[in-house]
Formats: sequence, C-alpha cells, structure tokens
Amino acid sequence: MCKMLLLFSHELTEEQKEDAKRSLHVDGFVRLPDELQGLWQNIPPEKPSLLALLAPIRRWVKASAKRGDFVLIQGDFGATYIMVNYCFSLGLNPVYATTERKVTERLLADDTVKTERIFKHRIFRRYEKEGYDE
Repeated sequence: MCKMLLLFSHELTEEQKEDAKRSLHVDGFVRLPDELQGLWQNIPPEKPSLLALLAPIRRWVKASAKRGDFVLIQGDFGATYIMVNYCFSLGLNPVYATTERKVTERLLADDTVKTERIFKHRIFRRYEKEGYDE
C-alpha cells in the first residue's frame, strides 16, 4: 500500500478518496502543512521564476513520500510542471483528477442567465513523462 500527498487547492471528496483507495491502492492521504498550503494556493502571478519559491514544497515532498507513493498535483500551470518533474525524479507517481462537467443555463424573469456548473470526479490520471510517437 502507498499514500497520496496532496498538492491540491481543494478538499478531496469522499468519492475521490474511495477511488484512490480502490484504483491506486492508496491507504492514506497527506495534506500540505497550512503554511505550504497557503503558498500553493497563492502562487504570485508576477514572479518570472518559481523554482526558489517552491523549494519548501519540494523539501516537504521529499521528506514526506517514499518511492512509489502518489502525489495529486493540480494548481498553477508552472508550479504544477515543476512539481510533476520533481516527483518523477524521486520515483513518485504524479497524478491529477479528471472531472465530467455539466453546465445548465436558465433564463430568468429579468432577462439574465443563471449558469450552474457541476463537476463530477471520474478518475485519477497519471502524468506521463514520455510517449511521443514522432
């Protein structure tokens, strides 16, 4: 059995937890400490480089995971890219959650449109390191 570290801005749903246990054989979930969670959720958009900023998160991942563990990574595109590659270098399995989106729109009496979006978890998909056919 292995665990799943969460580099993720939201709380996992019960459905996601059950899927991780069933499909990935995860037996535990490890959240970022509060100060690192705040950093992950608020990556400054004006920073040209994120390597130094993410150093504390890299240290936490290295100290918290063992080879073969899963790391759910979703967030800022650049930070996600850096952390996915870092996890590969440690022999970890970076994944992301896929969802089905259902959108409904209703025309209201005052001629405004109300939109509702519902996201339903489908699977955890592994980030892939290679596989180009060219």
